[in-house]
Amino acid sequence: MEARRSFGGFFAMLVLSSLVGSATLAHASCDFPAIFNFGDSNSDTGGLSAVYGQAPSPHGETYFRQPAGRYSDGRLVVDFIAQSFGLPYLSAYLDAVGSNFSHGANFATSGSTIRPQNTTFRQTGYSPISLDVQFNEFYEFRRRSQVARSRGGVYEKLLPKEEVFSRALYTFDIGQNDLTAGYFLNMSTNEVKAYIPDLLGQFKNVVSHIYGEGGRYFWIHNTGPFGCLPYVMERIPILVSQVDRAGCATPFNEVARHFNRGLKEVVTQLRKELPLAAITYVDVYAVKYALISKPVKYGFKQPLRACCGHGGKYNFDMHMGCGSKITVGGKEVLVGNSCKDPSVYVNWDGYHYTEAANKQIFDHIVGGSFSDPPVPLNKACHRLPSP
Repeated sequence: MEARRSFGGFFAMLVLSSLVGSATLAHASCDFPAIFNFGDSNSDTGGLSAVYGQAPSPHGETYFRQPAGRYSDGRLVVDFIAQSFGLPYLSAYLDAVGSNFSHGANFATSGSTIRPQNTTFRQTGYSPISLDVQFNEFYEFRRRSQVARSRGGVYEKLLPKEEVFSRALYTFDIGQNDLTAGYFLNMSTNEVKAYIPDLLGQFKNVVSHIYGEGGRYFWIHNTGPFGCLPYVMERIPILVSQVDRAGCATPFNEVARHFNRGLKEVVTQLRKELPLAAITYVDVYAVKYALISKPVKYGFKQPLRACCGHGGKYNFDMHMGCGSKITVGGKEVLVGNSCKDPSVYVNWDGYHYTEAANKQIFDHIVGGSFSDPPVPLNKACHRLPSP
């Protein structure tokens, strides 16, 4: 009898150990050997600079101590994501000089949109490298990298192995420029909202195409509260009644939230259509708005004013941007010299966030509390169970 009890207890422990082991494996940290990023200036690590000229000083001054292709004083959220996996910062696909793509590539360029714009970069500042072009770059890179790698030597060291593409994390941060583009063409809020379904359809197609190329793990940021950015508020007149307690333009932020609701629905659809994919939707809007609406809580001051800028209510003038030179008192002065401590600013140059703000954004999203499903970044390879 005692033997039977002992055996029963032993068997129960075996079952329990098995269940605990299975649960542990199911929630094990993901080993992403590479990151492939798609987006706009929020995650551009040098794409636009490689094509149109380096983002000038003082961009990059806080961390890199020199211009580094980023429109910020230092690192971006995508840099912190790469760093969290022990990967080097991503090289821009368009930047051939000194790049190492063995751990991934960054296809984002500043000014990029989901759908192509019928304008030139010099006319409007929107990049010709829209999301469909970024996918085409990825498509070619995936094939040509393997052809080049087969030559051996340095190519083996600088280009990813074939199996990397199915194990990599695919990150997205794009859509904001599509929304501002409509306003800058004097469209009404309703007219901007009317083309959002088309934007989301094109976004959905690109994710599906990447899945067709072997991509399985997707980390998708929604768009931020662009109604809080100086370049929008200075350029588009708004009524006092349309400004919230944080000082942001409510109509623009409502459009951002409308886009985000649609994006979340698209992610839900993609989960059904791409059964082998693990897709995480990340609410960076909530984090960014929190930094702006409750700046003291996070160690910031004057969240609506640009650190690197000149003049006006928001220390921003689109004709005298960060890094340009102006004449003051007969002397030539670099715009941005007055920005002594970027760490207390949310906004860097009227368009983009400071490294301090980007670090706060990353710190908030890395644990999964702003994600759907609520999984941390290092477990984003685990799929939702089938309903």
